[in-house]
Amino acid sequence: MSVIQTIRNKYGKIAGAVIAIALIGFIISDARNGSFGNFFGGRESQIMKVNGIKIEPKEYQLRLKEYETLYAMFNSKEQKDDLKRAQNNELVVNNMVYETVVEDQCEKLGIQTSEDEKKELIYGANANYMVRQFQINGDQIFIDRETNSFDPGRVKGFEKQLADQGAQIDPAGKIREQWEITKDYVLRMSNINKFNAMFAGGVFVPVYQAKRNASDQNSSATIRYVKIPFSSVADNDVKVTDEDMKAYMQAHKAMFESDQPSRSIEYVSFDIIPSSSDTARALDALAEIRADFAATKDNKTFENNKSDYVNGYSEAYLNNKSFKSRFADSILEMPAGQIYGPYFENNAYKLTKVVSKKTLPDSVKWRHIMVRVKAQGKELMSDTAAKMKMDSAVAEIKAGVKFDSVVMKYSDDNNPNLKEKNGEYTMGLIQRPGLPDTSMGNFIFEGPNGASKLMKADNPNFTAYEYIQIEEQKEIGPCSQISTIVKNLTPSDSTVMAIYGKANEFAGKSTNPDEFDATAKKLGMNKRLGDNIKASNFTLPGLGAIPREMIRWTFEHKTGEISPVFQIGEERYVVAKMVAVQNKGMMELTAANRPMIEQKVKDEKKGEIIAKKYAGSTSLDAISQAANIPVQQADTVVLGGGYIPSLGYEPKVTGYAFCTTFQPNTLSPAIKGQAGVYFITVLNRNIKSADDPAMMQMIAQQRYMAENQLRNQISQMMQQTIVKMADVKYNVTAF
Repeated sequence: MSVIQTIRNKYGKIAGAVIAIALIGFIISDARNGSFGNFFGGRESQIMKVNGIKIEPKEYQLRLKEYETLYAMFNSKEQKDDLKRAQNNELVVNNMVYETVVEDQCEKLGIQTSEDEKKELIYGANANYMVRQFQINGDQIFIDRETNSFDPGRVKGFEKQLADQGAQIDPAGKIREQWEITKDYVLRMSNINKFNAMFAGGVFVPVYQAKRNASDQNSSATIRYVKIPFSSVADNDVKVTDEDMKAYMQAHKAMFESDQPSRSIEYVSFDIIPSSSDTARALDALAEIRADFAATKDNKTFENNKSDYVNGYSEAYLNNKSFKSRFADSILEMPAGQIYGPYFENNAYKLTKVVSKKTLPDSVKWRHIMVRVKAQGKELMSDTAAKMKMDSAVAEIKAGVKFDSVVMKYSDDNNPNLKEKNGEYTMGLIQRPGLPDTSMGNFIFEGPNGASKLMKADNPNFTAYEYIQIEEQKEIGPCSQISTIVKNLTPSDSTVMAIYGKANEFAGKSTNPDEFDATAKKLGMNKRLGDNIKASNFTLPGLGAIPREMIRWTFEHKTGEISPVFQIGEERYVVAKMVAVQNKGMMELTAANRPMIEQKVKDEKKGEIIAKKYAGSTSLDAISQAANIPVQQADTVVLGGGYIPSLGYEPKVTGYAFCTTFQPNTLSPAIKGQAGVYFITVLNRNIKSADDPAMMQMIAQQRYMAENQLRNQISQMMQQTIVKMADVKYNVTAF
């Protein structure tokens, strides 16, 4: 105790001061990285600035939720994966840039949406298309089923129903949220749609341009040519310097200007794939249950309990047409009770047991009359009255009254298309388990052609009397009912950890670019290029959806630095090396773009060598003989298109073929094309006059089509241009 007391007496004040300083440092550090970051000069909170206008994370999250809600509502059948979500994120970012710029322009131009216009967009006869197509569980609720058209009266009726019965019909509030999001989106986009329409309304194709286009598309020439490919000059004969490549970039500025800062990386991928022990685990699991699988009589329960297959047991009978498996023939040939497998299919090991075999049609055409007693627990008529009504219908059919007339008179099937089809259905064998009544399926598929039967269906959804006639059974043949146990081949936790360990070891050994390259080469791993990575990206070609921390890393580190291990979904681990930092504006020459630019410069220099080599030639035949390349002929060179059959896309050759100062039957100078150097001679030209009376009608049609096409494209074209020209500063740490 005396020692502790001595420390307290001598060093208490010093210790207190140290603790106080540490606490202050901790608070300041936390403030810099937290909600007080702006006050202390730390990072800003907004995710981006668009022409100086700040976009906060909260606004971005609201827009993202809006888009996801609308996407799910109008694409209810599509399954969204990580890649689709990442693509949606990028789309939301681009849309926010576009909307911010256009809204600012609308304010300056005085473009507004009046209160009357807002009401018309939601409640009017010409409501916005998103209102007209508003869906609940895939059903467009504002459509009149009889006229198959939009009924504006249903909109306010729907809102009143939500207000009065919301707790019953929408207890979670999901429908109300979807509707409010739809309305907000429609009203917010109104000014933007007006802005786009203003430009679309200004689209005009002049008569002279339409005439020129028609003339070009109908004018043709025949040429003879010799093509000397760039490959005829050896790469060793051409030297390309950095100065040459930079000069090429300056001469083609439009190709090498970036509207956003970007980064380029090289990376190695450690794919997360099952190991041999994972395969053995799946096979052992099937071997362990094989005997029980063969012995069980309750195949449905056994499969649902033992299989990884999420859809569960199916009672459908399958044939060669409906059983989609490369092992189908072998399985369908087996007798009932036998097991096939294990076999590997769709990334899983499987055992398949033949439960039962029958001879059945692949599809059946049948018709019926239905008189319902109950529906959804509600009694529609008494059982006695329903039976009497059905007996009357059957009596009329037996007396010779046409079946379709009896359907119209008696049947109350709730299928809206039934009476239009005279009560007829066509059903495939694979759909049989979906019938609401087992006895109905048994009769339709196993009864004889032409047979009729009166039966009573009783199930949780409805009770009804049905009169059924089998009209036609097609493609009768052997079928099997099967049960399949599936064991997915997935990497175990130990496998995943082992792969992560390899990636982590690689990252640990690669502390600089040379070590990164050497380690990758030693392990036989291919380095891949991730080019043109932007702050707004959520995806990367070759990798798909990538984590935001990987994007942040590329913008927070310098060329040559090596990343930690990043996990890309459940597919792979990645270690990256920064190879280029590109700021907005003219691109620099980097390891990423060097190969492409070097090849372009090489081709230009090779073109000069080839042109100089044959500069003194006086005829195609002389060039052909000197180059040992045959003279060829193109009969359909069209002035209105750069593509030439047998040559490909060579617009310069097309230009020379129709150049008025280039006389027919003379030798052209060297023409540097896309794939080589061309020398041509024009044999003839057929120039079609646009004033030809036969062409006037076509010109009018082409003007109309061209204007419509431009109007349809104007929104997309404008959005791309506006986003590209906007001054956008992204804050990668705030996404």
